[in-house]
Amino acid sequence: MSTQPITQSQEPPGEALLTVERLRVSFPGKGWRAPATEVLKGVDLTIRPGETLGLVGESGSGKSTIGRAVLGLAPVTSGTVTFDGRRIDHLRPSRRRSLGRDLQVIFQDPYTSLNPSRTIGDTLAEPLIAQGAGAGASRERIADLLQRVHLPVDSASRLPREFSGGQRQRIAIARALALDPRLIICDEPVSALDLTTQRTVLDLLLEIQQATDVAYLFVSHDLSVVRFMSHRVAVIHRGEIVETGDSATVTTTPSHPYTRTLLLASPVADVAEQRRRREAARLAATAAEQDA
Repeated sequence: MSTQPITQSQEPPGEALLTVERLRVSFPGKGWRAPATEVLKGVDLTIRPGETLGLVGESGSGKSTIGRAVLGLAPVTSGTVTFDGRRIDHLRPSRRRSLGRDLQVIFQDPYTSLNPSRTIGDTLAEPLIAQGAGAGASRERIADLLQRVHLPVDSASRLPREFSGGQRQRIAIARALALDPRLIICDEPVSALDLTTQRTVLDLLLEIQQATDVAYLFVSHDLSVVRFMSHRVAVIHRGEIVETGDSATVTTTPSHPYTRTLLLASPVADVAEQRRRREAARLAATAAEQDA
């Protein structure tokens, strides 16, 4: 992903749509009497309507677990998750399903997130039918969704195997948009795509946000992608948020040693500059360890 000027420069005003406070998530240890592993250690974050919060960190940092906890897919040990003024961290499955209209997700892998045996039309119709839409209304909505993600209407009669990775991710985006959600969790939505396709999908997500005012929690390990997409950025390291701020500041002049390590780890074309950055990243990583 090429580093471009900051696309999302202004933080949308208004009250928080999503608030996460002191969130802790632990998973049982493997083996008899093995201690639990704490993945999130008191995370706080907020997202406003129409805003993109970029959540960045290395593999294993806990960033995807935050999204899963918001969606009810990871157990909340303590803390609160509040959506539109309503606590949702311990909702029963039957009551959480009602959140599907407002809260959706786009997963990382477009090759496994779609049912290979179902047509695209059937996949897009599923959330509509679950909310009580009739056959005629569903067909009209599916046609509108496919046009919104720049795919031909006749895609509805085809199977996922007939589409490229980028096209499949557009279909996944259409599915997430089916019920006009207010917040979409984007869990590494372009990491499995080539660079050219990444840019196309990111541009589509921005286009949709401008048209619908949907908010994104955009999870990624790539600072350049987060810089391009986000109004604000939160950096997570070992289950803790270590830095939060506006996108331009955090992704160009970060204050925390760990964020500087992430920035310096981004590859550049110049060999000598890359060597210098690797040494600087090594020193920054040492400082981050000492700070921890």
